[in-house]
Amino acid sequence: MKLNEKKIIIAGGAGFIGSHLVDALAANNRVTVIDNLSSGKLDNIRHHLDKGAVEFLHADVTDLEQMRKLVKDSQIIFNLAVQCLRLSLSDPYLVHDVNATGSLNLCQAAYETGIERFIYISSSEVYGTAKTAPMTEDHPMEPTTPYGASKLAGEAYARSYFLSFGLPVTVVRPFNTYGPREHLEGAYGEVIPRFVLRAMNNLPPIIFGDGKQTRDFTEVSDIVQGIVLSAECDELVGETINIAAGCEITINDIARIVLEVTGRSGELAPVYMKDRPGDVRRHYADISKAKRFLDFEARTAIEEGIQKYYDWVIRQDWDLKNLQEDEVIINWG
Repeated sequence: MKLNEKKIIIAGGAGFIGSHLVDALAANNRVTVIDNLSSGKLDNIRHHLDKGAVEFLHADVTDLEQMRKLVKDSQIIFNLAVQCLRLSLSDPYLVHDVNATGSLNLCQAAYETGIERFIYISSSEVYGTAKTAPMTEDHPMEPTTPYGASKLAGEAYARSYFLSFGLPVTVVRPFNTYGPREHLEGAYGEVIPRFVLRAMNNLPPIIFGDGKQTRDFTEVSDIVQGIVLSAECDELVGETINIAAGCEITINDIARIVLEVTGRSGELAPVYMKDRPGDVRRHYADISKAKRFLDFEARTAIEEGIQKYYDWVIRQDWDLKNLQEDEVIINWG
């Protein structure tokens, strides 16, 4: 199946990954974005809205009746509606409502509509810390946070609708996505944007723990490529697939690269604080399934990706000092 001239719903399409997926699909499809803008931003898709290329619907996936109305007549649904990991440690019920119940609602609405494909965008957090590495799709599921548990619940609902009702589901597990439009502020702020912002304000990166924890950071353009290929692959209906760079790197090395890219190497050094609760120690994806079914391979090296993000931040013409003053350093413990 090719994603061409399709009626596509992207739930969470004003968010970080979702807006890049809109970019990839808007030219050749009829795309509708559903988002309640709790973390997504209209500015992320403004360039499409101004041209009338994308329809935006302000709606919440926790409202089943609304989802039934809005997805009617759609052909493809991508579910990227989500509340984040850090928020799950302070408000687990909200995160559950969106990530689990919201996913159930979309599955039910999709089933009643009779769509061609339902793509659930999960998270590597469903695995918890690696017990074996690289981590295949069959790795044990032991999430360490309510966020990871809620994403696993969303997966389970999607898979159950495939098994019980034949809903054509594919589950995609992205690993540690970063890049332009990534969340910077408040509870949604991610490690690379925070490191970059601090360095640009001549402040040291703050690392929770010893910095030896690893992640499989994957640039957002590569993640979106993998999502689109997964949606188009008929052999992956009913299957789960990792999308990642397939490389692990320590948080210490991320800090080092950020300082090099921002020209602060030798001037600044990381400051270490105590471990965050539920922090995953190691993530490293096995992407052999993605290579086999999709001929997928990430194209962006981590140094190139961080440089790309830094260049994007410079082009935003933000007041970096004010942004930094708004930072609240929280260990979530």
